[in-house]
Amino acid sequence: MTDLRRLEQRLYRDVKDTSERYQLLAPGDRVMVAMSGGKDSYTLFTLMTKLVPRLPFSVELIAVHLDQVQPGYDGASLRAFLEASGQRFEILREDTYSVVTSHLPEAATYCSLCSRLRRGILYTAAERLGCNKIALGHHRDDSLETFLLNLFYSGKLQAMPASYRTDDGRFEVIRPLIECAESDIAEYAAAMRYPIIPCNLCGSQEGLKRDAMTRLIGDLEKDHPHVRSIMANALRNVRPTHLLDRDVARAWAERSPEIRPTTLSEARAKHASAEPVMSGGKLRPRLPVIDS
Repeated sequence: MTDLRRLEQRLYRDVKDTSERYQLLAPGDRVMVAMSGGKDSYTLFTLMTKLVPRLPFSVELIAVHLDQVQPGYDGASLRAFLEASGQRFEILREDTYSVVTSHLPEAATYCSLCSRLRRGILYTAAERLGCNKIALGHHRDDSLETFLLNLFYSGKLQAMPASYRTDDGRFEVIRPLIECAESDIAEYAAAMRYPIIPCNLCGSQEGLKRDAMTRLIGDLEKDHPHVRSIMANALRNVRPTHLLDRDVARAWAERSPEIRPTTLSEARAKHASAEPVMSGGKLRPRLPVIDS
């Protein structure tokens, strides 16, 4: 088996397990796959086209790419890729680049405004196409960096969920790659020779806070090679009783009995007497150690 085949199988298994664990796909879904032209969206599209035919129910995929009229943009190779896939696709065109650059100074971060504009356009297209779900290419490292950004700069414990309902209730946004390592995706995209379209907005800026989080995790990884997988596991292993949010504590206390109940420890038959080693200034013999 070639290295590419093994890598693809690992990524496919992660996407399949994530889709099953979080019930990302259901019978009759029409899913818009957002194609930015980056390594993540190409990988997402490829893996989704491999997963969907193997499902025991019918799901329709529609790839949608937004041409944001960035300088030097050339989408011919992406269009050829989508045409060769045999999947239904659309290419939209909206000059969000000029809107972002004209409304924000060069020192400002473009990502927030750009993503809001892009999201609004994709939501409008999804409604026109009759899609009930939108698949995005966020991966494990995106989630970890978002968690650290919120922790250090926003004062909240929040990462990226595998799925969520939009505020207006129209769509469910799903992230099938959310448990895939970025390093695997980058290696796979390079091996597949995807025609990557560079971003001249967020990709052109330096000194971003997200870049600092990437470096932080990278520095930690030098001493702890598995720190990314450990952090990702922590997001699946929350202990509400050991946090300070009272709303979370109340919701946890009122949970259904079948939701991960607290394991009760059996009472020990024999305990130490717990007498003090000092009382009234007088030392007493140390208590013997009692084996459990």
